This record gives sequence, structure tokens and C-alpha cells, in this order.
Amino acid sequence: MEELLQVGAVTSTHGLRGEVKVYPTTDEPSRFKKLKEVIADAGGRQVTLKITQTRFFKQMVIIRFAGIDTIEEAEKYKGAKLYVDREHALSLAEDEYFYADLEGLTVRTEEGELLGVIRDILQTGANDVYIIRQENKKDLLIPAIKDCIRQVDLEHGTMTVHLLPGLREINEGGAE
Repeated sequence: MEELLQVGAVTSTHGLRGEVKVYPTTDEPSRFKKLKEVIADAGGRQVTLKITQTRFFKQMVIIRFAGIDTIEEAEKYKGAKLYVDREHALSLAEDEYFYADLEGLTVRTEEGELLGVIRDILQTGANDVYIIRQENKKDLLIPAIKDCIRQVDLEHGTMTVHLLPGLREINEGGAE
């Protein structure tokens, strides 16, 4: 299980006083108001940054970090991914999971057929869609809805799914 969970990514600097624009990758962007620090992964090195100021502008979060007071200092973090450790992660409701915990799960049907491994998750607005990498086949797209997802077992690294009628054919391009 991943110990760090991504909450955002620095897209650019903002102004001349060291602020950065952050694209939130969390379901709750308002959580940045309560965050005291984040772990920035900038070019393979991880640095803990203390948040001193947060405000929102359109879809972005404008953040000021302690000790970063110029645009030149802020430039170093352009493109950095921002993380929190699990201790500071949001609480999840039942049947909710962090993306980092789902990616890499082995996916099988209720009948035991191996479908593949979750390689990515699409956010569509209505529901997420799991992209399943299949051996020697096209990726399979499974909607993250209760009718399809029967069981998630993080301890054993597996997900059991029910393929709704026509779902396999749609993925293979056979249905219209």
C-alpha cells in the first residue's frame, strides 16, 4: 500500500512573492484550508513544505509555503506533485478507496476468470471507470458501479467484478 497519497500538483507560479498554483487531485479541494504541510516531489527529491496561506481561484488552489518568498524559489516546485501521508489523509466512507490502493489490483470475474490488472482510473463525472490491462488484448473498461464491482480485497490485492451483459462486447468493439 502506498504510504503517500497525492492531493495536488503544482502547475505554475503565481505572482512575484513565491506563491504557486496547485491543481487539486483530491475529491475535496477545500481540504487545503486545513492542511498544515505537504510533501513535494520535485524531480525525484521529496521535501516537506509548510503551508502558510491558501486561497482558491477558479479550479485552482493558490498556496504560499514557508520560506519561499520569491518567484525564483517557487519556480523550483513547478511540476511537483504534492502528497500527504496516510495519517493526514481524509477519512473514507465504506466502499470508498484511494486510487493509489486500487491501481495494481488483480481483477477477476465472479466465475474466477482472470481479466487483468487495474492500470489506471478515469474520472468521468458520473462514475469512475477502471482501466484493466489484459494480457495480449486491448484494455478493458469497467465502470466503478455497485452492479459491476462485487468485492475489493486490498489485503490480497484483488477485485472481483460482474461483467454486465454486453460490457465485454462493447470493450471489444463488437456492440454499437
